[in-house]
Amino acid sequence: MRLLDERIWLLFRRHLQQTLTYWSVFFSFGLCVAFLGPTILDLRCQTQTTLQQITWVFFSQQFFLLVGSTVGGLFKKTLLSSLSALFASALVISLVFAIIPLCHHVILLSVAMGVEGAAMGVIDTIGNLQLVRLYQKDSAVFLQALHFFIGLGALVSPLVVDPFLAEDSCVLSANWTANSSGSDLEHLRNTLAGHGALLHNASQYPLYTEGVVVTRVSYAFWIMAVINLPVPAAVLALMFHERLVRCCRSSPPLLTKKPDISSHPAKEQQQGHGGLLDCRPSNLQGHPATFFIIHALGGAIVFITDGIIGCYAGFVYTYAVSPPLLMGYKAAGCLDSVFWASIMAGRLCFIFFSYRYAAPALLSVSLVGVILVQLLLLIFYSSRVFLFMASCVLGLCISSVFPSMLAFTEDVLDYKGSATIVLVTSASTGEMLLQLLVGSVIHSKGSYSFLLCTTITSFIGFCLFLLLLYVHRVHRNLQTGRSTQTRCRHHAARPQRPAMESWGQNKIFFK
Repeated sequence: MRLLDERIWLLFRRHLQQTLTYWSVFFSFGLCVAFLGPTILDLRCQTQTTLQQITWVFFSQQFFLLVGSTVGGLFKKTLLSSLSALFASALVISLVFAIIPLCHHVILLSVAMGVEGAAMGVIDTIGNLQLVRLYQKDSAVFLQALHFFIGLGALVSPLVVDPFLAEDSCVLSANWTANSSGSDLEHLRNTLAGHGALLHNASQYPLYTEGVVVTRVSYAFWIMAVINLPVPAAVLALMFHERLVRCCRSSPPLLTKKPDISSHPAKEQQQGHGGLLDCRPSNLQGHPATFFIIHALGGAIVFITDGIIGCYAGFVYTYAVSPPLLMGYKAAGCLDSVFWASIMAGRLCFIFFSYRYAAPALLSVSLVGVILVQLLLLIFYSSRVFLFMASCVLGLCISSVFPSMLAFTEDVLDYKGSATIVLVTSASTGEMLLQLLVGSVIHSKGSYSFLLCTTITSFIGFCLFLLLLYVHRVHRNLQTGRSTQTRCRHHAARPQRPAMESWGQNKIFFK
């Protein structure tokens, strides 16, 4: 039995180059997600700054990722502008990887990370939007695969940088002694995975700022720059394939010549027009209130779920090494890897599930699973074995929320493209702000508050999802009523033969 029917396979084969290109761009996005945590200590040595100063590069990357996600919506009008933005962003990522070893001042490094974050945000918005436009009703399957490539890239980058990380202090002062063991540095790296929110215990480690720099992390960044180079080349090849480059403009783009066999081919002409971020009165008028409420609720849900992902990945290590668990540094360091591996495995499994089941059903199961795992963590908070099991199950449950929510909201809103921009921006905002909020709560209330915060936000997210289902039902009824009124008006506007004339014809007939 085939996993997908013939129509889906035909769609995939027809849009093979476009789909593979968007997936490869998200692999480039994934490369940028996971490299900063492991390399932050070596970058501190390279810039010869304190730990508190170097952690500003985390904020720079996250903030400009949010900015790029918002600005990315400006490039959605045409296929040429979208692919040009993807090409520039993918090329910028390779350039930043190559430039990072040359940044010997923390300000220059923060600027470089900000540029990279903006490129990541543009990729996040445009990649999701173009795939939704390409497949429309069938986009759920391909969105799951798209976000699987983020996990794949996030898996590759730590593997690349690991052989080049310093095993001891990478700045040797004049009176240097071997006081920092490899386990201490590994513990500090895992603590910094929470984007530097917990630095109150960092003073116990002898981290010098003056002396001889012995780091070899530059080679890792140059290798990643080379690994990423085929991605902008693939985008450029797609631009040539679609005949969007100036030297190939003699004939129309291929996408306008191919017939669409998706569920709603007639909607292709409406893509890229209007949208929530286009605030002209002509575009905002005519939409019911439910149209805007659905945007707000969908954005709030992914704000919470992506924020939970960032919080759990950032602070599960801190929770594990704190009382009452007091796990060893090496065992606790595996929790983050288990969590991200389960997210990647979950997105791979949901490629099949999203074809078999509707997006609301998948979202219901995922959000209920997230709540149950969080509640069990509160109950078995002192069990080390259950923490590993919960990390795995939580990653499986929460992995599909964003792509399923994106497919669902775009379907509800008739694929206008505005939902993609709102959801991507909300997810980036949640990942940045919830980590800061939970980090401050952990600092003041203790590590157990980490579980309490994520559980409360999980409940809020599920309640918002139930409200979204209700608003969706109201919105569908409004749309049905409007379409019925339009048909009635169209029928009433048609010219009808006068009754006397019809009576006269019948009179002649009977004669």
